[in-house]
Amino acid sequence: MSEMLLIIVFIVGYAAIVTEHKIRVNKAASALVAGALAWTIFIVFSPDRHLVTEMIGEHMADISGILFFLMGAMAIVELVDSHDGFDIITERIRTRDKRILLWIFSLITFFLSALLDNLTTTIVMVSLARKLFSDERDRWFFAGMIIIAANAGGAWSPMGDVSTTMLWIGEQITAVNIIIKLIVPSLVCITVPLIVATFMIKPGVVDPPMTDDSTTTHIYPFEKNLIFFAGMFALLLVPFLKAITSLPPFMAMMLSLGLMWGLTEIVHRNKHWKEKGPFSVVHALRKIDTSTILFFLGILLCVSALQSAGILMNWADYLIMHIPDQRITILVIGILSAVVDNVPLVAAVQGMYPLTVYPTDNFFWEFLTYATGTGGSILIIGSAAGVAAMGMERITFFWFLKRFAWLAALGYFAGAVVYLLMF
Repeated sequence: MSEMLLIIVFIVGYAAIVTEHKIRVNKAASALVAGALAWTIFIVFSPDRHLVTEMIGEHMADISGILFFLMGAMAIVELVDSHDGFDIITERIRTRDKRILLWIFSLITFFLSALLDNLTTTIVMVSLARKLFSDERDRWFFAGMIIIAANAGGAWSPMGDVSTTMLWIGEQITAVNIIIKLIVPSLVCITVPLIVATFMIKPGVVDPPMTDDSTTTHIYPFEKNLIFFAGMFALLLVPFLKAITSLPPFMAMMLSLGLMWGLTEIVHRNKHWKEKGPFSVVHALRKIDTSTILFFLGILLCVSALQSAGILMNWADYLIMHIPDQRITILVIGILSAVVDNVPLVAAVQGMYPLTVYPTDNFFWEFLTYATGTGGSILIIGSAAGVAAMGMERITFFWFLKRFAWLAALGYFAGAVVYLLMF
């Protein structure tokens, strides 16, 4: 009974999210109701409510880490933007041709997400797109390709995606091997959609946003350069600290945010408080889209309830038991990760198959890494990168479904075919 109710809550909440503009209810509200209601149903029907309370605490530890990570990354990006730091990049992009820019943005996103992670990279690149494109349709189109490129880039790097990192930490994969095995399929995963998208976008030049000189505050070149490079260093510090210390990513992000906070306070220490206000971390935190963070919270709460109830484990078990071909099973799991988060799916598979069954760097784990890392691009709420872009640019679910779901699926299967042919 409880499992059926949980599935109904998930489906209804999912439907409310994707029809946000039709029902005129913010997707964050729908996600929060679905998440809280799912756990309410689970605890009401549970014989051991104390155990469910402990489960909520365990899941909230992971969820809060993701939310604080997102908040810190968005704050650092806003801080760089308030200092006009992204002008350093936009001024060096000489071309204004949309098709050339599409390739530049996609390839930068692909490689940058391997160094940072797909979520942080998406936040940075969508913010950069805002500096270049005044037309909302252009920004949405570029954001769609940024989502696909960020997830493809995150799949072949141990630090690029949460699910990849989980498999790396769990010793199912090794860093060097996964880079060697997946970089080509991942590159195909973004190149194929990129070629098609080049012919989809209307040829022409971009129309940069108008700047209101009356509201801008003077920034010295030294301050602009210092904050930009310090911000990029702070973001790159996160995966570096995780690699050498095994710190949770949100802890490293909080350290980076604290360092940026102190730096901006020192840089603007001699200015009047009204003058330095727009350049402070406090101002950057106010500009963060809180509804996006709450949307994340609701989605992750709902999925974690399904995971705790064993529903996700049952789905994964059913797929593996009833589909004898491992390749098809993994492809289906990858597509399923576009509907529910890839993290609990990977966790379920990790729990089902110990290393004694499939040893480190086995074909099973490599292909699973690719599928769950890139499959989430098929739906905009199927990955952290997609949810972040959706919140930042107010992209609708059906707009992405109509224009980019088939493109993402095309790249997903193209990369999968290349991997299977190679190995």
